[in-house]
Amino acid sequence: MKHAWLAIDTATDLASVAVWRPRDGARPLDRSDILRGSRRQASGMLGLVDSTLRQAETTLDDLAGIVVGDGPGSFTGLRIGWAVAKGLAQERDIPVHAVPSLMGLAWVGWREVGLAKAATVAACYDALRGQVYGAIYRLTGDQVDTIVPPAAMTIGELRQLAPSVPDAVIGDGARRFAEEVQTWTGRAPLQDLPEHDGRATVAHGLLALLRYAGAAYRIPVLATAEPVYGRLAEAQVKWEARHGRPLRDPSRPGR
Repeated sequence: MKHAWLAIDTATDLASVAVWRPRDGARPLDRSDILRGSRRQASGMLGLVDSTLRQAETTLDDLAGIVVGDGPGSFTGLRIGWAVAKGLAQERDIPVHAVPSLMGLAWVGWREVGLAKAATVAACYDALRGQVYGAIYRLTGDQVDTIVPPAAMTIGELRQLAPSVPDAVIGDGARRFAEEVQTWTGRAPLQDLPEHDGRATVAHGLLALLRYAGAAYRIPVLATAEPVYGRLAEAQVKWEARHGRPLRDPSRPGR
């Protein structure tokens, strides 16, 4: 019976892959790796998946499912991650689930805080143009609640939407605007730069969130599914401006 799970996240230029596999009479194997640099993702993601599967002593034929980061984030990065997930899944008829990438990042922040109890975590990716892709989540060991859903905004706008000061803020967007985060929360942003020091990756978070009610959803029609980009691609913006109408099937609202 297939039991292993593969997670892929490419929402930023720090892509991550994780594999979880149970073992009879022993602790489950949990392996993860990263790929730094957006230009390396197109050529390196399949190799990263293969090497991580080998570290977990398993193969694609053992996968019970794939979970992929749903954005928002890099347009090109998300397309690469989803293309890899779709290609691997369609060939072997593997179900694919999606979890918001910022939710996965928030789980990393919750783990970094080291709280067994509930914690509120603001997750922020750099969205350029002075903005972040930001969201706020409340996490415990078995539940996650969306306090502020993902959207492109400034740190100031995220602060205005927050009902209270979060316990932690994490992400490259938080680090870019570290002074604003410090003013808001009284604390510096958490570090989320996993190397090989035991820190969790966003892909780890995606796997963990599979057991949280309402965090993951199964993609019903894989061929036409798209991630939540969070912002239209420049090419689409220019096309719509030139034609005076939106393209069909715009990106879905974030969760």
